[in-house]
Amino acid sequence: MTTLQAECPEYQEEANMRRHNGWVLSGIVVPLLLAGLLSVGCNSSDDATGPGGGGGGSTVNLGAAANYGVLAGQSVSNSGATMINADLGIWPGGTLTGAPTVSGTTQLANSASQSAQGALTAAYNDAAGRAAGSTIAGDLGGMTLAPGVRKSTSTLEITSADLTLDAGGNSNAVFIFQIASSFTVAVGRSVILSGGAQASNIFWQVGSSATLNSNCNVSGNILALTTVTMGTGATLNGRAMARNASVTLLSNTITP
Repeated sequence: MTTLQAECPEYQEEANMRRHNGWVLSGIVVPLLLAGLLSVGCNSSDDATGPGGGGGGSTVNLGAAANYGVLAGQSVSNSGATMINADLGIWPGGTLTGAPTVSGTTQLANSASQSAQGALTAAYNDAAGRAAGSTIAGDLGGMTLAPGVRKSTSTLEITSADLTLDAGGNSNAVFIFQIASSFTVAVGRSVILSGGAQASNIFWQVGSSATLNSNCNVSGNILALTTVTMGTGATLNGRAMARNASVTLLSNTITP
């Protein structure tokens, strides 16, 4: 038995079948058939596509935007005791209302925030352009979802119950949600991470506006075209990023 036969049972099984059918003569494999046999599965990757595996593919590169917990196109408005455990940036606008606590730096209408917005646009387009493995709609509450790229042609929400994202033991697993219109998380609802899922590898690509209502707990990077609004006491384990308009905060905690 050859090394290839020993390591790949599929090889031997198909070779035996072809021998039975008279396709292999005198124990010599015709080169053309051999080429076909060499393509028989000996792959243990289990449908992994890049570091994300499990159909999620590689992560979305945030580039210069990665250091920001909040990034807006025109303005950031805050009320109450908001904590941003990262940088805050605005470009091309530069209006910051209120005084959130920012552990990093605040970049207003400067070259640093311009670079971050450019990186956000690239990341948004990357997430929006990925090939979706399935379509979703309506309320995700009560579901447990595996890694992958999912597309909604309208709105998406988490309202009736919490949503669980299960990485299946792969800490590099990637979850991408392509949302054509708005994204809403109801009061008190949560995105629960399971099986090693990481907030940094979750992307909510929102075609209009994202609203995280009071006291909800959401994980992932929100890449919104227009606005991100967070209700009183909402927590985001990720980033609130709005390309064209504003981010509104109200006694929130944001930790990338």
